[in-house]
This record gives sequence, C-alpha cells and structure tokens, in this order.
Amino acid sequence: MSQTSTPASMPTLFQTDLFMPSYQPREGANWFLSVSPLNLGAGYWSGGVLIQNMAVLARKEADGRSSTWMSLSAREVESQELGCRAAVGDTVVMGLGMGWAAANTALRPEVTRVTVVERDPEIIGLIDELGIFAQLPPEAAAKISVIEGDAMSYTPAAPADTLLADIWMPLNVEGRVAQVQRMAANTGARRVYFWGQEMDIARRANELGLDPLDAAGLARIVDEFALPLIGPEMPAYPALIAAAAKKWLKDVDGNP
Repeated sequence: MSQTSTPASMPTLFQTDLFMPSYQPREGANWFLSVSPLNLGAGYWSGGVLIQNMAVLARKEADGRSSTWMSLSAREVESQELGCRAAVGDTVVMGLGMGWAAANTALRPEVTRVTVVERDPEIIGLIDELGIFAQLPPEAAAKISVIEGDAMSYTPAAPADTLLADIWMPLNVEGRVAQVQRMAANTGARRVYFWGQEMDIARRANELGLDPLDAAGLARIVDEFALPLIGPEMPAYPALIAAAAKKWLKDVDGNP
C-alpha cells in the first residue's frame, strides 16, 4: 500500500496496488450499494486518510434503519489484504460481500481456483449485475465460481490450499475462532486467514498478560487457536497486531 503526500493540514489520499473494482449505486429488496465521492477515515494499520469513490454495501433492517455490512474503506482493505496477498492454489472464500477479496485473490498467479461460498442469493445477484468479476482479466475471472451455501457446512470435493473467511459484520465478535476452526476442518485448508483475526489474537494476548506481544507469545496463541494462520510467519506481525488493536480492539459488547 502507498499513500500520496498532501499538505500538512490535510490527510493523505489512500491508495493501494490492489484491484479496486468500479461500483455503481444499486438497491434491492434487502440490500443497497452506494458510492461516496470523498470520505475521511482511518486505516486498519495506517492513520487517517481520504478515500475517493468509496463503495458501501448496507443491509436494510426490519426497523427501517440500515447497517453497513462492508465498504471499500481503508480499514476494510487493509484488514483483508494479508490474506488476499498470501493466497495460493485452490482457495475458498467464505462470504462474497462486495466481491473485492475474491477478485484480488483470483488475480494472484499462485491461485489456481477461487470458490466463493455465499448464502444470500440477493448478494450473488447484485455482484453479478454489477459485473465485478467481468472487470478482471479473463484468465482471472475464469478462476472464480460462486456457490450459494452455508460457510459453516460447506465441504469441497478436495482439500483447499487456502481459506479466507469474512462472514461477520462487526470487527469484534464472540465465537469467531470456533467458527473458523469449523470452516477449516470442513475445507481441510492448509492455510487460513480470517477477517479480524488480529483482534482475536490481541484480546487473547491481553487475557494472558502478554504485553508487549512478541513472537513467542504470538506462537503460543496461534497454537492455542489450532489454525494454520497466515500472518504469523511475518516478523513484523506482532507490531501490526499491536497497531491495529490500539485503534480497533473492543470487547464484544462495544466497550474499549
């Protein structure tokens, strides 16, 4: 990721070398997609940035309000990029969302196939209508197949090389590790990255009194999670976890 310098009084403009699809506003029965021309926000790792043409996917709630399910904010992009950049071979993506993670995974030459599991047919139809995967080079788009199904029960015909999971709306959510363990067991994935895993690691580090978190403490927690996580192989990963947790770690009831 890179950022373009601006005057000291202005935040930097968020830029990334990852693929950013073009989205147009759409509204369906339960979901709608909007595009905001200019937004100010904080990245997952980085500081405050300006985001141009930020697409937002929101769900209509029964009480008439709407809740943001996903966006292409700096936080969303940075909190998924490690998994997208490290995917290899036969990759399973749990949760279609806006199609961004699946698209960037398919662009990797090391990835041979991308199977997306999404339980909501309206989301599948929305992404198809927007032509998100049609914006990719043909050889990348050909790798992607979308299956209507449940992430908790989907089992591929052969073990997956990589599992990327993002089926949760809040960044901090109870029971996420156990759910990922189930997905990993069902898919037989050799490598796993799940959205918000840094928050789960940081929360467990706090419980264990591992402050600051170092490589040995990280290894202890990863071993406890019993998941072949992407990320811990990076020397800088403990520092990245600390940077993200400082801004985003909250208890599941929303308290800092």
